[in-house]
Amino acid sequence: MNNGHAAFCDADRWFYDAPYRRSGEAFPAALAPVPAGWRSHRSGDWLALRPLGLDLPSQGWKIHVSACLDNAERILDRVHAYCVQRRIAFKFVPSRYLLHLRNAKYADRAASGKFLTVYPADPEACRRIAEDLDALLAGEPGPYVLSDLRWNDGPVHLRYGSFTLRHCYDDRGELVPAIEAPDGRLVPDARGPVFRPPAWIEPPAFLRPHLERRAAVTLEGVPYSVERALHFSNGGGVYAGRDTRTGEPVVLKEGRPFAGLAADGADAVTRLHRERRALERLAGLDCVPAVHGTFTVGDHHFLALQYLAGHPLNTYFARRHPLIEADPSPAELAAYTDWALKIHARVTEAVDAVHARGVVFNDLHLFNIMVAEDPATGEPSVALLDFEAAAHVDEGLRQTVANPAFVAPPDRRGFAVDRYALACLRLALFLPLTSLLVMDRGKATHLADIAAEQFPVPRAFLDEAVREILAGPVPDAPGGRLPAPARPYLPAAPQDWPAARASMTAALRASATPDREDRLFPGDPAQFATAGGGTAFGHGAAGVLYALAETGGAPWPEAEEWLLARTKEPASGTPLGFYDGLAGLAWTHHRLGHHDRALALVERLLDEPWQSAGPDLHGGLAGIGLALDSLGAATGDRALHTAALRCAGLARAAAPALTRTGLLHGHSGIALLHLRLYERTGDRELLRRAGEFLQRDLDHCVTSAFGTLQVDEGWRTMPYLGAGSVGIGMVLDDWAQLAADDRFDRARAQIVQAAQATFYAQPGLFRGAAGMILHLSRTTTPGPGTRAEDIARQIEALARHALPYQGHLAFPGEQMMRLSMDLSTGTAGALLALGSAATGGRAHLPFLPPPRTAAAPEPVPPGTVTQQNTPPMERNT
Repeated sequence: MNNGHAAFCDADRWFYDAPYRRSGEAFPAALAPVPAGWRSHRSGDWLALRPLGLDLPSQGWKIHVSACLDNAERILDRVHAYCVQRRIAFKFVPSRYLLHLRNAKYADRAASGKFLTVYPADPEACRRIAEDLDALLAGEPGPYVLSDLRWNDGPVHLRYGSFTLRHCYDDRGELVPAIEAPDGRLVPDARGPVFRPPAWIEPPAFLRPHLERRAAVTLEGVPYSVERALHFSNGGGVYAGRDTRTGEPVVLKEGRPFAGLAADGADAVTRLHRERRALERLAGLDCVPAVHGTFTVGDHHFLALQYLAGHPLNTYFARRHPLIEADPSPAELAAYTDWALKIHARVTEAVDAVHARGVVFNDLHLFNIMVAEDPATGEPSVALLDFEAAAHVDEGLRQTVANPAFVAPPDRRGFAVDRYALACLRLALFLPLTSLLVMDRGKATHLADIAAEQFPVPRAFLDEAVREILAGPVPDAPGGRLPAPARPYLPAAPQDWPAARASMTAALRASATPDREDRLFPGDPAQFATAGGGTAFGHGAAGVLYALAETGGAPWPEAEEWLLARTKEPASGTPLGFYDGLAGLAWTHHRLGHHDRALALVERLLDEPWQSAGPDLHGGLAGIGLALDSLGAATGDRALHTAALRCAGLARAAAPALTRTGLLHGHSGIALLHLRLYERTGDRELLRRAGEFLQRDLDHCVTSAFGTLQVDEGWRTMPYLGAGSVGIGMVLDDWAQLAADDRFDRARAQIVQAAQATFYAQPGLFRGAAGMILHLSRTTTPGPGTRAEDIARQIEALARHALPYQGHLAFPGEQMMRLSMDLSTGTAGALLALGSAATGGRAHLPFLPPPRTAAAPEPVPPGTVTQQNTPPMERNT
C-alpha cells in the first residue's frame, strides 16, 4: 500500500481530495489580518508571509521549526511575532489537523515535523536567527526533522535548499523541485530523510558543533547489531538484527519521539511502549513474538523482539493464489480454498488466545500475520505481529492505527474490532478488495457472491463475514442501517457496453465540480502534486474529456469551457509533458476542436526549456515529440515536425540515463515516437532505432514459469500497461506491422499471456485490469488469449472492483480507498478500455491507433540489434 493516499481520504467520503480542503479549526495566527506592508499567499498546506519589497536569494540555508500538537499554537505565536517585528519572510502550517497529517505515522519522512519555515537573507542572518529562535523556544519539544540538521536539542533545524519554486527532471524523468548548481544548471533539490547538503556546499563553521553532536550518536554499548532494514515509517524503522551476546536473531523496532502520530495523537514512542506492555501480558503464547528488551539511542527508543520465521500473509497471494493464472483448474481452486480456510482458522485461534488474556489486537490485517509452513508436512502456522495499537479490553479504546482494507466502523470497540477484521479476512483471502468497504460496506455481499462463484468455499463461511461486516449502525444510511443488498449490486454490468457507457458517463458528469478552480473531475492525488494537475491528460480534465469523446460521448460544452478557461493562462510551473502538462493539453484541445487554443499552448510550450525534459512518454520528450508531430500533421506546420524530430534526437541522447521500463517511463515510449516519425518520413534509421529501444525494455523482462513475460523490478514483476510488459507489447504490435523480428514475435505472445490473469489488484488503465482489456482488444498477436471469451474474462475481472456512485457505475483509483474519475487510474480509463473492447480497438490511447490490416511486414532494417541481445532470463515469479 502507498500510504501517501491515506492523507487524501479525510476531505471527502467518495474521492481523494487535498487535505487542506477539509474543514478544520485554523490557528489564530492563520486568521489574523495580514500585517501592514506584508503580503500573504496560500500554497497547499502552507500559508506564507513576506514583507513587501524584500529581496531574497533563490536558494540558501533555511530554518525549519518543528512542533507537537499541544505546543504548536504557542510556538507559532512566538515565531510569528519575532519574524514580523524583524521583517523576515516565513511560512507555516495553518491548522492543527494539517500538522497532525505531517507528523502522522505514514507521512513523508523527509517533510515530517516541518511546521514553520524561515528564510534568512544570508548565512550570517541564518546563524543569528537560529540562535534567537533556539533561545525563544527553549524547552519546547518538537519532532526531529530528518532532512535537516538539528540546532542543539530544541525544535530548530536547518538545511540548504531552494527558496523559490523551480523544477527540473530527475534521473527517473520526473519533475522535481530544483536548485541551481555552480555551473548554472538546475539539479534536483534532494529532500530525503537524511541531512545531506549539495556536494558543492560547505556547511558554515557555525554548524560544526551541531554536526559533531549528530555524529556522536552511535550504537556503541548497545548489545544488538543491525543487519538490514525491514520497513520504514515516519515513526521509525524496523530492522533485522542480532543479539551480540547470544548470536540470536532479533527484530528491532524504533520509535521517534513526537513523530509517527496515530489518530489519537499518540507518538511512535508511546505506541512502542504500548506494544511492549501488550506483549508482556501475552508472554508464553507461541502466536506472538517474545520481548527481549528495550534501549535508547539518542532520544530514539527501541524494542527488541523475537525474530519469527516465515513470510507475511500478503506475500502468499503471488505464490499461491490461483487467480493469478489465466484458467486455474478445479483442483487448484480446491487446494487453495483448503489452504485459505486453514489459515483463517489458525488466525482465529491466535486472536482468541490474545483475547483470552484480555488484549484487543486492534490492527489485524494481511501484513501483520506471519505464516510459516512445516517443511515436512506443509501445514501452516501463524503468528501475529505489530501490537503497537493493542490495548486491554477494559480500556475501550477506538481503533487509532489501521490498514484501510481492515479498518472497523467507528462504532466498534474492544473485541468487536478484531471480529470485524477477521470477517474482512474471510473475504480478503479469496478477493483482497476489502478496502472498498470503506466507501460501501454493501460491497461485502458482492465480494462474497463473486468468491462463491470462483471458489469451492462453503457459502456459510462467506455469509458469516457479510453478517459481521454489515452489523451495527451506519450513520449516513437511511434510518441508520444498511438496506438489504440490491440485486444486482452494480447499476450496470461492465459486460453490457451500451448500459455501461451510459452509466459511467453519468457517473463522470455527476462527479464534476465546475465551481472549483483546481480540478473539474476528482482523480488521483497526483492531480494536486503539480501546477495545473487538475487539467492534465493523465489525472485531470483533459484525459476525461478525451475518453468521453473516444467512446462516442455527446459533446459537453460546459466541461470544455472549464478546461479552456483554466488553460488560457496556464499556472506557473505547469509541466511540459503529454500526460502531465502542456503538450497533452495542446493535443487534447485540438482533438476537441479548439484549434486556436491548441496552437497557443504549443507556442507556450516551445517558449519553455522543453529540451531539458526527460526522454520518456509520460512527461518527457517522447510525449512532447508525439504531440508536436501529430499537431504538425493536422496543421501542416513543418516547424512542428522539425521540433518533433529534434525531440527524438534529444530523447536518444538522454535515454541511457533511464532507470525505468515500459511505455510511460521507459524506452518503449521513445520507440513509439520513432515508429510514428518513421511512418511519416520513411527514414529507416528511425525504424532501426525504435527496434533498439524495444530491445532495451525487453532486456529488463523475465519469463515466468507460466510462460508470461513481465518487467523485472527486482523485488516484483509487472505486467501492466504503464510500467509493465503490456505497454511494451502495444508498441511491439505496431512494430510488427512495419518489420519482422523473431524475438519480438515471441515476446508479443508471452505478453498476451501476461494479460490473462483472472485477478488484478487494481482496476486502473495503467496499473490494473483496464489496461489488460485495452491491450487484448487491440493486439494483432495471433494465437490464444485474444478471443472474445478471453476479453470477456478480463471484463469480468474489472467488474469486481466496481462500485455504485449516485446510482451510476464507477471505479476506484490507486490503493482503492476512494473512487477516481481520471484516465490513468479511474473511471475514464475503464470507460476507454471497455469502449476499445466493444469497438475492436477503435477507442484507443493517443498515438496507439487501431491496428491496420497490412501486408506482410518488411524485413528488419540492417544493423538492428535483435538476436544478438541476451535473451530475457527465465525464472519463476
